[in-house]
Amino acid sequence: MSLLRSERFPAVVLLGAAAAGLIVANSPLGGAVTQSKAIPLGIPGVFELSLGHWVQDGLLAVFFFVVAVELRFELTAGQLGTLRKAVQPAIAAAGGVIVPILIYVAFSAGSPSAAGWPIPTATDIAFALGVLAVFGRGLPSGLRIFLLALAILDDVVGIVFIAVLFTEGVDVVPLLLAVSALAAFTLLSRRLTERNRLPVGIVLVLLAVTTWTLVQLSGVHATIAGVALGLMMAQSPALRVRHALEPCVNGLVLPLFAFSAALVIVPAVGLAQLQPAFWGVIVALPVGKIVGIALFGAIAQRVAGERGAWLPWGDLLVAGSLGGIGFTVSLLLSELAFAADPLLRDEATLGVLAGSTISLVLAAVLVSWRARHYRRTAEEARA
Repeated sequence: MSLLRSERFPAVVLLGAAAAGLIVANSPLGGAVTQSKAIPLGIPGVFELSLGHWVQDGLLAVFFFVVAVELRFELTAGQLGTLRKAVQPAIAAAGGVIVPILIYVAFSAGSPSAAGWPIPTATDIAFALGVLAVFGRGLPSGLRIFLLALAILDDVVGIVFIAVLFTEGVDVVPLLLAVSALAAFTLLSRRLTERNRLPVGIVLVLLAVTTWTLVQLSGVHATIAGVALGLMMAQSPALRVRHALEPCVNGLVLPLFAFSAALVIVPAVGLAQLQPAFWGVIVALPVGKIVGIALFGAIAQRVAGERGAWLPWGDLLVAGSLGGIGFTVSLLLSELAFAADPLLRDEATLGVLAGSTISLVLAAVLVSWRARHYRRTAEEARA
């Protein structure tokens, strides 16, 4: 269980699951496994989703709940608890969103691929922290704090994109009922004590499931229900629930989603025939993130930072390279942006996998370089 709570092992599991999905999709089993995502599950005529949507809309809502709980903690009591603490990583995160979008648009403007511009804006927290933990022995804690705040703010942007861009034809009645269920969940979570934990806990679970179901029926992407529940639950029990769910999210939810999203057949075409959706993502993730985060991060430090607390350029480059590891949220954005065009969706997914892998390798090199620098500096100081 401790392995699944670590920063290293979940990143390895996630990468393995994505690789397995790509291998299976391009094997003789690929057709049958891919078609299985369309198997309907649920109550026929009442509430029914395909197996793929249960993974994408259902399981991933649990991941977003965990992210939302962490976000709320950081905004109230953690690294983003004051405006001064939040402004520097916020400006850097803005650069890590704006520059990748500009690069993607430069590749895709005027083509059907243009709808995928949100895809390269995300950072995978688990992967980024995993690479930092594996290769970053000796790095200062300030870099990890900066990266964590940056990645959390990136997830906020991804959540906003999902809520605003990929919601169509909202049914007001179930949405209002979802808000009511959420309000009841919020109030009841504040009455949770050790003495009433079991009965109140059961009701909270039922209210959470009801909220998710009603959001799904309303037409709003159901992962938003996970975000809302995580932000609104009383903080103390929310942190305990997050701790309990962490192994499940790291060991089951994210690997299943990565496997499902990576079930993509590699197109048998030359590089020149690949769509702008592929090229835009594969360039925007490693190049756009490192340029945007490092450049805007440097500007933020000079505008709003204390000179003694500035991160050197090398550390900003490390943060930017880690920010290019998109994976989870980028894969979800690929699914949503090109839901009506399987060919573009698959090419964008390949772009996410390839671009994130390039960023991962680049980050491993840069993190190792900076870690060696800091270890050497520490040894010289002790001599």
